[in-house]
Amino acid sequence: MTDSRIAFIGLGLIGGSIARGIRRSDPDVTIMAYMRTRSRLEQAFEDGIIDIILDGIDDSRLKECDLIFLCTPVEYNASYLAQLRPHLRPGALITDVGSTKTDIHRQVTRLGMEDVFIGGHPMAGSEKTGYENSSDHLLENAYYIITPTATSRPEDVERLVEVARAVNSIPIVLYYERHDQITAAISHLPHIVASSLVNLVKESDGDDGMMKRLAAGGFKDITRIASSSPEMWEQICMTNSDNLSLILRSYIDSLEIILDRLRARDGQSIYGLFETSRDYRNTFSEKSGGPIDPDYSFTVDIADEVGAISTISVILAAGGISIKNIGINHNREHGEGALRISFHEQEAMEKAWGRLEKYHYELVR
Repeated sequence: MTDSRIAFIGLGLIGGSIARGIRRSDPDVTIMAYMRTRSRLEQAFEDGIIDIILDGIDDSRLKECDLIFLCTPVEYNASYLAQLRPHLRPGALITDVGSTKTDIHRQVTRLGMEDVFIGGHPMAGSEKTGYENSSDHLLENAYYIITPTATSRPEDVERLVEVARAVNSIPIVLYYERHDQITAAISHLPHIVASSLVNLVKESDGDDGMMKRLAAGGFKDITRIASSSPEMWEQICMTNSDNLSLILRSYIDSLEIILDRLRARDGQSIYGLFETSRDYRNTFSEKSGGPIDPDYSFTVDIADEVGAISTISVILAAGGISIKNIGINHNREHGEGALRISFHEQEAMEKAWGRLEKYHYELVR
């Protein structure tokens, strides 16, 4: 990395993980940080992740920095720009980690700061929040979107690319407008769909709560993201409302078409819906370096009896196979068996598959 002094305004899950990743990659970098919860800054200092605790965003030591990260909620990042401008030394850059880019880029343009700002969006996260849940590998194999302005210099863009690579992310450079169009479709709309579907079931359920009781398998999979932070997703939706409204309108139109075909009992069209979505979904690669780690796992059909899990563990341990995770499926809705086993790499998964086959277990990928 060419930048040797870096500051963080906000040091939560993402900011803390970037700081940890940079520290791991280059222990000689000087890292300073400010956030309102000083106890977490003191913890980061004790952990050796930051070298300097800043007293505020007007701290004079910011003038020493090459790169400043804005890692506060998206609605606050843009408001800090003007306050930071007087503290930038020549050649210094500001970046952010917000999941929407239009709002902050427009503020950058209004302030005439296009030459000192390049946006960023590490596409990773967790259901947990805060510095205490950050890690130096949270961003590994995650896409790190970099959004330059109209006047960004190529060498400055490359500085952000270096940061992404330092934390083992995969950098992709996009114009901010394109970024927000994409995330509206693949991230923001799914959260709305999941939440509205959960609420639909809640409102449709009977007094016996049988829908809730039987909700498992596919329903739980596609609505998992409905458990995300309401505050965070309100901010995201409000800062990308134009793009989200367009894609939501398209989605509603597609549902209207499906409704019409169901009413007409047009089985061929319904078949086509599932066929085309299946074929396109199957082109998604789990090993293309996307924001989710490759899934090296399979399920095992076992009887619900004492010792069943320990028997499998012994079989795999005897073969020198390390297990990453093992979990029980509490339903067999998709015929996937009762036990799901995950591994750190494909070689271990294949070896485990072969070993369990020899013991006549029924396995499903």
